[in-house]
Amino acid sequence: MEYFQGLRFQGENGGESERVLCPRCQSVKVWKDGLRKKRGFETQRYFCRECGHRFSNSLHSLGFSVPSEIEVSCQVCDGESKNLIVVPENGTTGEISEKKSLLFQFTWYMKKQAFAESTIQTRVRQIDVLIKRGANINDPESVKEAIASQSWVNKRKQNVVDTYSCFLKMLGKSWVPPKYKQVHKIPFIPTESEIDTLIEESGPKTSAFLLVLKDTAARAGEVQQVKWSDVDFEAGTIRITPEKGSYPRMIKVSNKLINKLAALKKRKNITDSDRIFGKLQRSIRRVFMVKRKKLAYLYDNPRLLQIHFHTFRHWKVTSLYHQTKDIVYVQRFLGHRSIMNTMMYIHIEQAYYRDETDQNITKVAKTIEEAIPLIEQGFTEASDFNGAKIFKKPKSTVVQMY
Repeated sequence: MEYFQGLRFQGENGGESERVLCPRCQSVKVWKDGLRKKRGFETQRYFCRECGHRFSNSLHSLGFSVPSEIEVSCQVCDGESKNLIVVPENGTTGEISEKKSLLFQFTWYMKKQAFAESTIQTRVRQIDVLIKRGANINDPESVKEAIASQSWVNKRKQNVVDTYSCFLKMLGKSWVPPKYKQVHKIPFIPTESEIDTLIEESGPKTSAFLLVLKDTAARAGEVQQVKWSDVDFEAGTIRITPEKGSYPRMIKVSNKLINKLAALKKRKNITDSDRIFGKLQRSIRRVFMVKRKKLAYLYDNPRLLQIHFHTFRHWKVTSLYHQTKDIVYVQRFLGHRSIMNTMMYIHIEQAYYRDETDQNITKVAKTIEEAIPLIEQGFTEASDFNGAKIFKKPKSTVVQMY
């Protein structure tokens, strides 16, 4: 989509020029969102970046005469737009053909190196973005300049650097890569009502996807890989195939999610008979981002814009540790190989629930044999009474993991 701002059209009656505005919020930050043929003429579709509203606006139907130099019949109106690659008339040679050839070679190289499918898609997309941003992909210095000029966070820049290093390795070349130090930040933790709002207001498939994220704390890529055979409708469990070297796990989920998945399975618009959510995560992400923006505008709650797919994982783990106070259990629930990756949530839980009073379960142990099982279950010693030990543990409704 192309950013459409300030194009002006002269009315047939010679009146003042007009500007395309969002009919909902009157914003001029409008993107073109494709063309639609209607009643003998083409209608331009628009997407508002402020409130997420999509609308049609036929210039002919509004009474404007559209000059030929800005005729609304293509997505790019100016042939001299930045980084525009012109397709040759025969469509077989030129820059586009060369770029596609390089991207295909890079894809096949990573497949032979046994990279994960999600990694291949991400890295190919990053090389494509570098080319579109004006980088000469065969010149490492040009790539360095292109990466440095972007407003990306350091983590993303370092990921692109790693991608280009892999690309040069395919070509048998090398470079001195720049090093971007990642800045670690405490993640945003929304309220459960905000998460539920996004789930309830989304469509059937997106809603099911978000509810799986909420119940399992799985990564978005792990949820994308879930197959119908991974769902046990009788036991109410989902098997998670791990990413990033994590452990596989089987997680008990809510009846609400099981019912939602059962209803989704009965629908006739499931294109992949094996995968629940299809192969492309970007399609669900794009739908989610549009819905999130609409709801943020509708409920006047900008906090919703800070919720991403991974935010569901952060929220689930924080609430799970608050319920159990068992960091080892949380580590196994997430599939982390190292408990150091899980320790961050102790600090988040202490800050997030600092004003909440816990309700505890208490147990009494008079012997070592009685105390050991309580400690293994997450109980901590509270006090002594008449020669017995009193242990406590927060009340929990934790999800059972197999």
